[in-house]
Amino acid sequence: MSAKCRECGIAIQPGVFLELCHDCSQLEAVSKKQTWQRRFLGFAMDWGIALLLTALGFWLFSAFRTPTLPNEAPDWNLPLISGGEVTLSEYQGKTVVLNFWATWCQPCIMEIPTFEKFSKENPDIPVIGIAVDGTLEQLSSFAKEHNMTYPIAVANPQVQQDYKISTLPMTVIVGPDGLVKDAHVGIMLEQQLNWLTN
Repeated sequence: MSAKCRECGIAIQPGVFLELCHDCSQLEAVSKKQTWQRRFLGFAMDWGIALLLTALGFWLFSAFRTPTLPNEAPDWNLPLISGGEVTLSEYQGKTVVLNFWATWCQPCIMEIPTFEKFSKENPDIPVIGIAVDGTLEQLSSFAKEHNMTYPIAVANPQVQQDYKISTLPMTVIVGPDGLVKDAHVGIMLEQQLNWLTN
């Protein structure tokens, strides 16, 4: 009993699983491959759009929460947990990263490794962590526990008012001319920090 290809109808050698001639089986294989490629491309595009919209949403949310600061960064004199005091004006001529944070703030804790790595890789760009809670003793213990080697200062009510601190974490980039280059509310990513300080 002769068998025929179910697609083109030409005679083929009978077989239990043989329903297509050689040419038609090749075409079906190509068609299946193209179908999977289209599905994968569609899946990748859907995820790409979703990620892009998520990133845009986070950026808009951050931009909405970021306060408008004066052009010139307000100067301050704050105690350091390591002893002594630090002022912003002593860094005149350098780009400075000010990171306002608190010990109870989980996003603040999550971004500590980013600032630690940045401070080691960019020793010419000072990073100053400005804590808005805790005593010198508590903050010193916290800094050791989280391997924070960059300077940690303790904020006073005036500096919090001057920099309009209402949401944490908040990072302010001050340029060499003492002007505010950028302010960011929310977790600071490594790529973001590198871009904002260049």
